[in-house]
Amino acid sequence: MECEFATINSDNKEVLEILESVKTIAILGLSPNETKASNMVGKFLQNHGYKIVPVYPKEETILGEKVYRSLKEIPFNVDMVDIFRKPDAFNAIIDICIERKDVKVFWGQLGLVNNEAAQKALDAGMRVVQNQCPKIVLQNR
Repeated sequence: MECEFATINSDNKEVLEILESVKTIAILGLSPNETKASNMVGKFLQNHGYKIVPVYPKEETILGEKVYRSLKEIPFNVDMVDIFRKPDAFNAIIDICIERKDVKVFWGQLGLVNNEAAQKALDAGMRVVQNQCPKIVLQNR
């Protein structure tokens, strides 16, 4: 997939409202490697009172939390999905979010945009943030 410009996105005010309202964040692609952005973001969010849920193909725990292999496996409600995966994976991820019926926010990290998946998320009643990082947003508010 070529790089896309985010034509579907929340404005700055809405992004802050989102971060004030969500409690549980599934982080897809949360690496156990402390030098990776996903780990730094997860740790930051955890330290700021969010319940993080690592979704990663390996490991048993990351940042002291049980790791799930997929979004489908998480047995409790998730408010937001924060995605550290390639944009071409977003369509399958949004389908799972819609199937779950509990995800309120579909968030693609810095540099990650998939407007088709974002539109699907909007159509399903979710809020959408693309090409942004919750850690940076919270640090700069």
